[in-house]
Amino acid sequence: MASIGSSEYSACVTTVSTDEEARKLARSIVESHLGACVNIIPNIRSIYEWKSAIQEDNEFILMIKTRKEFVPKLIEFVKANHSYEVPELIELPINSGNPDYLKWIDGIVKQ
Repeated sequence: MASIGSSEYSACVTTVSTDEEARKLARSIVESHLGACVNIIPNIRSIYEWKSAIQEDNEFILMIKTRKEFVPKLIEFVKANHSYEVPELIELPINSGNPDYLKWIDGIVKQ
């Protein structure tokens, strides 16, 4: 299958602590046209250091497909709408993909 160079697209990842927050944040990201699609991946276990203590929590991963140019706005949106003091939001560049899918992202995440 053909693919197009797509350094202009990104998959961004954040985590939340509840299913309710995952659904609410995912829906608001799509409604705000900052992401075309948000996958919610349940039942992950996160182990991390926070405030000098090792923490272990159940979380949900949100994978957000967007245009690279919208990542700064997405970061600010997540920070403003997330329950964590310092929410994760990392960008993973999409190097190639189904051209039809990438065009679909273009139609949702407005330039």
